[in-house]
Amino acid sequence: MVRVAPRHAPALSRGASALATAIACASLWISGCAGHEARTANLRSALDVGDPKGAIVAINQELDVKSDKDLPSKLEGDNALLVLDRASVQQSIAAFDLAKQDFQASDKAIDMLDLAHNASDSIGKYIYSDSSGRYQAPPYEKLLINTLNLVNYLETHDLSGALVEARRLSVMTKYYKDTLHEGDSAILGIGSLLAGFAFEKNGDTDEALRYYDEALGFSGKIALAEPVKRLLEKGSYTSPRLKEVAAGAGDAPVDTENTAEILFVIGYGRVPHKIPERIPIGLALTLVGAEMSEADRGMALQLEAQGLVTWVNFPTLAPSRGEGATPVCRLDGRFLQLEQAVDVASEVRKEWHKIEGKVILSAITRMIARFAVGQGIKAAAGKDSALGLVGSLAAQATLTALDTPDTRSWETLPAQIAIARVRVPAGRHSIDLESRGWTRRQELDLKPKGYAVVSLWGLR
Repeated sequence: MVRVAPRHAPALSRGASALATAIACASLWISGCAGHEARTANLRSALDVGDPKGAIVAINQELDVKSDKDLPSKLEGDNALLVLDRASVQQSIAAFDLAKQDFQASDKAIDMLDLAHNASDSIGKYIYSDSSGRYQAPPYEKLLINTLNLVNYLETHDLSGALVEARRLSVMTKYYKDTLHEGDSAILGIGSLLAGFAFEKNGDTDEALRYYDEALGFSGKIALAEPVKRLLEKGSYTSPRLKEVAAGAGDAPVDTENTAEILFVIGYGRVPHKIPERIPIGLALTLVGAEMSEADRGMALQLEAQGLVTWVNFPTLAPSRGEGATPVCRLDGRFLQLEQAVDVASEVRKEWHKIEGKVILSAITRMIARFAVGQGIKAAAGKDSALGLVGSLAAQATLTALDTPDTRSWETLPAQIAIARVRVPAGRHSIDLESRGWTRRQELDLKPKGYAVVSLWGLR
């Protein structure tokens, strides 16, 4: 279709024409731009219907790799998170070696992203979009990378690898406590329990007791009662917490010569992922206006009165999935009682609530920055210039559309993790695990003094 301009339409100046062209191009680019949450939509859809292999295919397509074994040529940006998502799904289908590879690769990449801040990141987050900066993993994600990878090593009886992962977890835990001055995350409990198990099976009694002491601050009182009592009898490390839990183990002697142990680790559901949210600027100001300077608040109110761009874009949390599910654990046909190790979804929400106000405040600040850009264009064109007003409003509208909320997060984390630890006679045993449509049935042949770690991850 040919469009004919009105006969008496005024000709645009070279500067105005360039501005119109830039805005038009930006608008076309914006129409194809989406946040991280959109990139993982097919992954979530596949997991929602219990199709983990379909979820891996969806991730591979986003990573532009041909197979589950391949890593992207550049493991940076959002790709590190996608590999982390794939690691969890690989683990859920018992592809433990592939899960190890993905956990290790993403761990290194996310460490780098977390530490590499520069001026362009700050400018991008301030003017354009909070998703333009480098991804900074929250503490629980950094801790859970090593924690979940510990399960992979223990599953495959790679005790030396498990010990290395346990030491990496210790470094992250020390940073979490000493630098961030945090120490109340239940994530520390499950990590310490698994690390203690690795050191116990390696014969490092006191080191195992130290980790178990940490774990008991959060969970494991049932699973650790008998092992702690037994270890205290031959170790030198002790604490009131260890003594208390050992007292509940009873007085019956434990046969460790002709028996073995099984540690079950079952994750189910998925943590709340981040989604984009839009609220009127007036509502946003009622939420965080008290934390703004008078100048910024005045500019925000002026922007609201302008009437064109009145929405604030920021990320928020979607509901979690499967938190109330009841997993099933059978050993030789007998049901075992599972003990909650950590409510991961609750930890995610707790960490988010700590920064939610700052996130909304940052979104308003970006809006004010856009307003300042628009005012600059208007001033350059002249106080009474209609073209300047149009350019000002168009620039603000364009920058608002560019403002993609940062919806990046590790989406395939289980909402809950439960454990059980049992001592069994050496020999053959059958296990039967069920959770959220995922099942695992297996025969174990345990040697005297042997062990097995058996996991299931129902990420539906």
